[in-house]
Amino acid sequence: MKTIAEQIAAFEARRTSTVTRMTEIMGKAATDGTTLDQAEQDEYDGLEQDIEQIDGHIKRLKSLEKHNVAAATAVVGENGEQASAARAGVRLEVKGTNLPKGTAFTRYATALMRSKGNLMQAAEIAKGWHDSTPEVETVLRAAVAAGTTTGNTWAAPLVQYQTMASEFVELLRPATIIGKIVGLRHVPFNVKIPRQTAGASVGWVGEGAPKPVGSLAFDMIQLGWAKAAGIVVMSDELVRLSNPSAEDLVRTDLINTMAQFLDAQFVDPSIAAVANVSPASITNGATYITASGTDQAALKHDVQILFGLFIAANLSLADAVWIMTPTMAMSIGLMTNALGQFEYPDINMNGGKWMGLPVIVSTNVPQSVVNGGAAPPTVAGDQIILAKASDILLADDGAVELDASTEASLQMNSAPDNPATAATVLTSLWQNNLVALRAERYINWMRRRAQAVAYISGAKYVAS
Repeated sequence: MKTIAEQIAAFEARRTSTVTRMTEIMGKAATDGTTLDQAEQDEYDGLEQDIEQIDGHIKRLKSLEKHNVAAATAVVGENGEQASAARAGVRLEVKGTNLPKGTAFTRYATALMRSKGNLMQAAEIAKGWHDSTPEVETVLRAAVAAGTTTGNTWAAPLVQYQTMASEFVELLRPATIIGKIVGLRHVPFNVKIPRQTAGASVGWVGEGAPKPVGSLAFDMIQLGWAKAAGIVVMSDELVRLSNPSAEDLVRTDLINTMAQFLDAQFVDPSIAAVANVSPASITNGATYITASGTDQAALKHDVQILFGLFIAANLSLADAVWIMTPTMAMSIGLMTNALGQFEYPDINMNGGKWMGLPVIVSTNVPQSVVNGGAAPPTVAGDQIILAKASDILLADDGAVELDASTEASLQMNSAPDNPATAATVLTSLWQNNLVALRAERYINWMRRRAQAVAYISGAKYVAS
């Protein structure tokens, strides 16, 4: 026998499927510019009656669930202490908002895709999640009507959307290198920041001798707008699925794709700045040393040189972090001394600490490659990056913008032609029953000082 919670979930899923079918019927009539024929009227009216019955049954189930919780009593054991309800054979079912992080935002995206961008239909679809994520329906309904800055009904739905978007970004950030680094210097977009490039001159002065006169030198740095965007295309059949697996698929794909892209762009030394388009990576143009060997002695030697670069630049390492691959972190963590004890017990493939500094691990840290033009290229090893967090400027809008469409024609290519040519192949979403979801995020970064980042290239250190 299903539990009350399972019954409620099943009927909510059935309700969502019914609303989807009603939306399809009315959508077809709107597209054809006709009214419903007799068969469509009978089907639509029957579906409407089903929804009324389902709503009534769900209401009764929730009422029963509430009564069961209220009727539950604590069980007292032989020693007078209260025993748990589970041990006494009493099962309590309490429905709460313990959904996975990002569920509301993902359902917002799913509703947009299933409605093919029609906000009114999306709002109807969102009714199926009213009990667990009512903010989805609130946002979609608010988007249907025009709003004003003075309207009482406009501000609250706006806050709901910001909360949902922030929920998704909060889910995304821990999955990225940027999200794991504590202490980055956050700045607004398009704000100029003065940067000192040279200091005044001072020196010893003898009796009656003139004092030296110096001047400071400054330049201006500015973080403009930079936008990361991507499009996910799914079949109409997949989008229509209303079970949690479909939600997980959308959420996981958006997270993984954006995280992988941002990580690579953030730390790959080959990523140079493109004016008015994208920032350079924090390692682009940074000082680096080539690994001197593969054993523990070589590792200590190379790290000492790396630390020396920061000391020579008068930069404190108090808020610095290591960035490396999980494989490299594991290799370092497995190194032992002459007694067989772990030399660095605080670092492992999940991160930790090394040399007193936090370790950020990511599989998206690029490997050093030599003979780039040859076939095949030769992998020279990993990169171990040392970055001073407070000297990295970060401008982040803090939200992800979503839009869905079934009417566009797309280049199904991760590197689309710009501009399109006669040879460009376009795929019609409408013709192929496809739905496209576009996600955009505004983010930019920059090293405040050139010496704030350095790295070891070609690292192949192994446990000895």
